[in-house]
Amino acid sequence: MTVAFFSGKGRRIGVALGAVSAGLLVLSACDKPTPLATVTVGGNSVSAEASCYNDGEALKPSEYQSCLNKKAEKSVDVAMDDKVRFGVDPEVAENGWTLFINGQQAEQEPYKKTYRSIPGSAFFSSQTGETSNKTQISIVETKGKKLVGIWHFELKKTS
Repeated sequence: MTVAFFSGKGRRIGVALGAVSAGLLVLSACDKPTPLATVTVGGNSVSAEASCYNDGEALKPSEYQSCLNKKAEKSVDVAMDDKVRFGVDPEVAENGWTLFINGQQAEQEPYKKTYRSIPGSAFFSSQTGETSNKTQISIVETKGKKLVGIWHFELKKTS
């Protein structure tokens, strides 16, 4: 003689609870997405997650040196007379952020607002007076003297 331990309704409830538990377990294993940074020129907008990010904690010097050398995956076309608008999530602005041009720090003091605008012509001339057709811009989140996150974009000069 066989005795059913659970009725049909009890088995369905048990299976449903098991499925919900498994789903929650899978979701808890997912990485939290990094904050976004956005570059807008005219009507074109490009957003990216950080190339390097450690959940708001400082990156190790070896990490950020190699990260600053990574090639940008997102690009936007810029004319010399365009305004280039940079935007970051509020949590990035709270710590402060600065721009790096071709891997070199372009500003001494971190910016503490979520949005700023810079003329396109500022990105295509070098200190020697030569002009280039492409420039890699890195948005770098800082926390004091430490680097926390790095986002890369490529600006392509148009005529």
